Amino acid sequence: MTLEQELAEFPLTGRFLYGRLRDSLSHEDRRLLENLPEEIANYQTDTRVVEAGSACSRSTLLVEGFIIRGLDGTGSRSALSVHVPGDFVDLHCFALKRLDHNVDTIGPVKLAYVPHEKLREVLRDRPHLARLLWSSTLLDAAMHRQWIMKLEQLTTPRRIAHVFSELWRRLEMVGLADEDGFQTPLTQVDLAEMCGATPVHANRALRELRERDLATFRKGRISSPDRAGLEQYADFAPDYLYGDGELAVKSELFAL
Repeated sequence: MTLEQELAEFPLTGRFLYGRLRDSLSHEDRRLLENLPEEIANYQTDTRVVEAGSACSRSTLLVEGFIIRGLDGTGSRSALSVHVPGDFVDLHCFALKRLDHNVDTIGPVKLAYVPHEKLREVLRDRPHLARLLWSSTLLDAAMHRQWIMKLEQLTTPRRIAHVFSELWRRLEMVGLADEDGFQTPLTQVDLAEMCGATPVHANRALRELRERDLATFRKGRISSPDRAGLEQYADFAPDYLYGDGELAVKSELFAL
C-alpha cells in the first residue's frame, strides 16, 4: 500500500514501520494495531508525558509531531533520542514499568496511548505483530548506538550535521520530508542537548554549516543545497536505520 492509502485506512498507525518492515504486516495485523489505542491526546506546547521513575501502565505512539527522550542534569537536559511520527516511543516501559529517563513533547503533537493490557494480548495472540513491536525498540537501540559513537568521534558541527542527516532520512521514510529538507519544532537549545554542546557552540556550529553551504536552520526548517555533501561531512551511512542498505530486512521476515 502507498503511504496515502495506509493513512486513509489507518490514520493513527499508518506510519508505524513504514519504509522498513510494515510490508510484512497482514491487513488483519494492521487493523488490530490501529485499534490498540484507547486514548488520543493533543498537546500544543512542550509537555512531559512520562516522568523518569513514574509507574507506567500504557505506551505512547507518536502520530504527529516530535518527541525527545532525555535525562535532566544540573540546569540542562541531555537528549538521548528524538522521535518522529510513526514511532512507538516508550514500548520499553511495557517491560520495565518504570523508565530511567523522561519523555517530552516538542511543539504541537498528537499521541495515541496503548494500555499495557492490550499489549499483553498481542504477545499472547499475535506473535508476528509482537515481534515487530519488539523490532521497533531494537531500531531505537541501533540509533542510540550511532548517537553515542558520533558524540565521541565528531566535532559539534559534524554532530549536528549527523542529526540533520538522520532526521531527513527518517522523515523521508514516513512522507514528511522533501528533496530540499524538512520542517521541525526544534530549537538551537534542542540541537545543543542532542549533541552534548552548549547553545553557544551549537550556534557556532550552525554558522559553520551555513558557511560551508551544507545546511541552514531557520525557524525549525532544515534545508540543504547539497544533501550528499551534508551526509559525507557528517560521516552518515543510513544502514543502521534498517530501511535500505545491507541491513534491510525484507522477504526473510515473512518466513519467521
